[in-house]
Amino acid sequence: MKENGRKQGATSPCAACKLLRRRCAQDCVFAPYFPADEPQKFANVHKVFGASNVNKMLQELPEHQRGDAVSSMVYEANARVRDPVYGCVGAISSLQQQIDLLQTQLAIAQAEVVHMRMRQTASMSSLAVNSNNNVSPSSKLTTPHTKSFFSMDIDGESLWSC
Repeated sequence: MKENGRKQGATSPCAACKLLRRRCAQDCVFAPYFPADEPQKFANVHKVFGASNVNKMLQELPEHQRGDAVSSMVYEANARVRDPVYGCVGAISSLQQQIDLLQTQLAIAQAEVVHMRMRQTASMSSLAVNSNNNVSPSSKLTTPHTKSFFSMDIDGESLWSC
C-alpha cells in the first residue's frame, strides 16, 4: 500500500530527502510531492529555489494549494534549467511570437478569401449582364493574372513555413 507517495512500514526516503541525504520523517513536507521514483523533479527545484525556500513556501501554504505550488515550481525550475536567463518567460515570449505570426498568416488568408469571393461575385454579375446583352461570356471571364497572397514572401521566407 502507498500513503503519501511512500510505502508504509518502509524507510524509503522521498526524492528530496534522498538528495539531501537525510532521514525521511513520516510528516515530511516533500514526500507527497517528490516521490522517490522522480529524483530529477526535486533536483531541478532544489537547484533553482533551494530546499529551505521550498520547505518554507510549502509550510506557509494550506495543504490544498501545495500541489499547484509544487507544479508551478517544477515548471519554472525545468524552464530555468533549459534557459537560465529567461526561464519560462522565454518560452512564453516564443509562443507569443508564434501566435503573432499565425495571426498575420490568418489575416492574409482571410483577405485572399474575400478577394476571391469578390472576383467570383463580379464574374457572376458580369455573366448575368452579358447574357442579357448577348455578349460572349468567355470574353468577360478573362482577367489579368494577380499574384496570390499565399505566394507573398516576407524577408525572403514564405509566410506558410514555420
